[in-house]
Amino acid sequence: MAKQEKTNVMRLLEQKKIPYKMHDYTASGAIAGEDVARVLGENPDEVFKTLVTVGKSKQNYVFIVPVNKELNLKKAASAVGEKNIEMIRSKDLLGLTGYVHGGCSPIGMKKQFPTVVHNTAENMENILFSGGKIGMQVEIATKDIEKILKIKFADIAN
Repeated sequence: MAKQEKTNVMRLLEQKKIPYKMHDYTASGAIAGEDVARVLGENPDEVFKTLVTVGKSKQNYVFIVPVNKELNLKKAASAVGEKNIEMIRSKDLLGLTGYVHGGCSPIGMKKQFPTVVHNTAENMENILFSGGKIGMQVEIATKDIEKILKIKFADIAN
């Protein structure tokens, strides 16, 4: 098997000396989060998706929620002190973050935005999220997330 090329996410984790495990599911063709969890044989509660939003103030925010849950926009707005927030359009994602839809990682965005992780992650040893490319997930210890991202935990999902 060809050696896997490194994504920015992997390079940044290595720079900070944060151990991670890469999961490559490229060959599966899975795109939807719950399909990814199934292909990887992982609990969908522990596989997270990265959602980018914009608040009424025009500030962008990143929310990380389990793939089997939906972001609750009211709870999310409250968590970041906004009146309301909305998802950014898919076509705006690449320019804003440097990532494409389906390969968006909270690590390595062009600019670091306030990031909120669903509070269920607080009690998990490890979580998985996009490795910065469609078909790749990184698994890191939940306690290590704060070594690379400024995050807060909140109840932001349904």
